[in-house]
Amino acid sequence: MMNEEIAPTNIGVIANPTNFTASSTQERHVTVATKNYETTCWGCGLRLLLPSHAPVFKCGWCGAITNQSKQRCDKQGHRWRQLRDRCILTMVFMFMHFLIFGGVWAIYPVVYSFTLFGIFHSIITLTLAVATISSFSLSAFCCAGTPPNLVWGSYPTVGNGDLENYTFCHYCSKPKSPRTHHCRSCGKCILDMDHHCPFIGNCVGAANHRSFIAFLISGLFSTIYISIVSAHTGLHMWPPLTYSIGRIHGTSNKILAWRIVKEIFFAFLRSVLLLSTRGFILVYLFIASISMMIGLSVLLWQQLRFIYEGETYLSHLSLQPYNGDGKKDCQNLVRFFGFPYSVQRFLPRFLVTLKRHIKGNAHDL
Repeated sequence: MMNEEIAPTNIGVIANPTNFTASSTQERHVTVATKNYETTCWGCGLRLLLPSHAPVFKCGWCGAITNQSKQRCDKQGHRWRQLRDRCILTMVFMFMHFLIFGGVWAIYPVVYSFTLFGIFHSIITLTLAVATISSFSLSAFCCAGTPPNLVWGSYPTVGNGDLENYTFCHYCSKPKSPRTHHCRSCGKCILDMDHHCPFIGNCVGAANHRSFIAFLISGLFSTIYISIVSAHTGLHMWPPLTYSIGRIHGTSNKILAWRIVKEIFFAFLRSVLLLSTRGFILVYLFIASISMMIGLSVLLWQQLRFIYEGETYLSHLSLQPYNGDGKKDCQNLVRFFGFPYSVQRFLPRFLVTLKRHIKGNAHDL
């Protein structure tokens, strides 16, 4: 239970009243516990009297929250986590380049040519490749979000409520706002942290969240395009199937159907042995793109749902609304992507009037 020193029902008081500018009327209404001890607020430096069993308390002047049960955190394992993220990032980066350059080499004989069809696919490939690599690089190599620097620790410089609901980060040894979380993998506090993604080797926060969403969208369209083009090219380059069903007369329909399925299956396996290196790469591209398309679709849907609900992944786990009011609205998506105008501005006038009319009737009911 948090205890403020200023409210009339609190049991904590400031030990040195000369350092506090509160009125004497407020001080007379404070009830002092019989058993208390003196401590110091980390936010403003004022001395406080608190009950003996109050590990968490809130300063009545600056609003900083102190949790005395948390000891200084251990920083061991930070280098190993960074090495793990860099290895995963390197493998993902190499895999993306393999999909781009290997895919272009594999589908070159069928798709790319000096025709209108080939020029169209060349433009699409170049656009998707540039969009995916650039958004991936921005989300991976840019800072996820640095919290603002605040003055703290000294009463003359810390004003009333300047550190409202701030906590102290024992890793970074500095204030941490309610919208800031410390990432042990990155080794620093991240503003508006959503989660730590090992595939980009970085956190997803205030500074790179839009780049991460852009990477998911461009990656999803890229995998859809790769799967379609690789399937189209594979059908043109696949060796012909050779099979013999045998006798048909005098055979029941069930046995005949099973024989046809079995012959087609074995004919397909025999044709796989005749595939060239280009054909095997096409098969791998198709399977890899389909699996990545499923994963990116699920992740993109989850991210957009959290943004629509005004939450992040961490705030969803802690059941705390990210935007302060917890409203589920399309305006959350508009605010996230930085669109300056309301969605209603671009709707036809009769739709806006109809929406207001419906809201008015609902209010009257």
